[in-house]
Amino acid sequence: MEKEKIELIADFYEFTMSNGYFAKNKNEMAYFDIFFRKVPDDGGYAIMAGLEQVIAYIQNLKFEEEDIAYLRSQKIFSEEYLSYLSNFRFTGDMWAIPEGTVVFPNEPLITVKAPLIEAQLLETVLLLIINHQSLIATKTSRIVNAAQGRPVMEFGARRAHGISAAVYGARAAIIGGAVGTSCTLTAQKFDVPASGTMAHSWIQSFDSEYEAFKTYAELYPHGCTFLIDTYNTLESGLPNAIKVFNEILKPQGIRPVAVRLDSGDLAYLSKKIRKILDEAGYPDCKICVTNSLDEYLITSLLEQEAKVDSFGVGENLITAKSDAVFGGVYKLAAIEKEGNIIPKIKISENVEKITNPGFKKICRFYDKNTNYALADVIMLKEEGEPEGEYEIFDQHNTWKRKTLNNYVVKQLQEKIFENGKLIYRTPTLKEIAQYAKEQMATLWEEVKRLKNPQKYYVDLSQKLYDLKTDMLNQQGKKYNKD
Repeated sequence: MEKEKIELIADFYEFTMSNGYFAKNKNEMAYFDIFFRKVPDDGGYAIMAGLEQVIAYIQNLKFEEEDIAYLRSQKIFSEEYLSYLSNFRFTGDMWAIPEGTVVFPNEPLITVKAPLIEAQLLETVLLLIINHQSLIATKTSRIVNAAQGRPVMEFGARRAHGISAAVYGARAAIIGGAVGTSCTLTAQKFDVPASGTMAHSWIQSFDSEYEAFKTYAELYPHGCTFLIDTYNTLESGLPNAIKVFNEILKPQGIRPVAVRLDSGDLAYLSKKIRKILDEAGYPDCKICVTNSLDEYLITSLLEQEAKVDSFGVGENLITAKSDAVFGGVYKLAAIEKEGNIIPKIKISENVEKITNPGFKKICRFYDKNTNYALADVIMLKEEGEPEGEYEIFDQHNTWKRKTLNNYVVKQLQEKIFENGKLIYRTPTLKEIAQYAKEQMATLWEEVKRLKNPQKYYVDLSQKLYDLKTDMLNQQGKKYNKD
């Protein structure tokens, strides 16, 4: 397989614009924010993911001779600009919310401060990475919540939208709470558990189902999970599995791990299987189910009191099938001239597309007694740390106000790059997954509901609200003169 080249994974307008900036000597310091406007599946929260790959991309970004030759062939770029690209490296600063953090709409997940050309050229890949992994981490978290403490394994590699989507989608699934993945490369690359035993083809390749199970048990006695629905679950698969448990495992003092169901009425069959396994002396043998599961099907199974111990979830997880777009955007928030930060705003007739101007930070308020997250406030970077009684308000209905007290505050973004140098220690995937679990524990159950979740407060500080309002009013006067 050809080594992946990603330096030209950029929307072509990033090159036409940056060539224009270069031609006009327009390369002042710029501030860009990545944020999203809506939680997928109408959920109550999202999970930030993908920062490690963003860091690697920025550190390794350079344009090779063949890239320059291709751009030259378009006959629209100056030789001076192409020479600039041939010596390109990132020299700016970047702040980001750590992976695994619970995040909400309109919060800057990443803020890039860099010369305008550098910042512009990062747009597509940063969005691609953050949108994809945050989407899958969020979907997985919903599925894990639905499983109510039962292990969820990511089984979607064969249905992913390409090789990278399989590898990094599985990585994101671990952040979202999956305990293992079927993708062996992800397991190797990130040191997480690899999951999987056999497919129907293993059983079909033998003269009998019994022989298939027996052979597997002889080869892998300590990892026996039998797929029991190839022919007839209750009449063939389960009896053959129990026979092998008795003949091969029991004499060695080894207990079976599980049986797996991939078809049929999972609720009905799991109850029957549980009863038969218990009567056969295998109450500790788990029941795992697969077969196009998602958070709603898992919820339904558990509402039917299905006797399921773990779930393998594939296509609906790795593709986030029910809502397959995260919708993150990359927007200019400010330009710096002669040391002064000049806020910029994008205005739209669609109110939700109006951006928050300026160089910003996000503060999260936690209840001192319960450690539950109370609200987030997006503030200008220059503002001091909130203290004492702090009033938050709805920016669209400003009469809706609430006073917070007895809280602790945490700034969500951390500095990642400074003058092009990485200053952040990237945690391991296991550390990120544990952090994500701790983050989920700070959310009220009402925010985590699958349907009609309670809306979490994300407000603007008074100073940022006033700046935004003033800029909107100024633009309104500018374009609505008699």
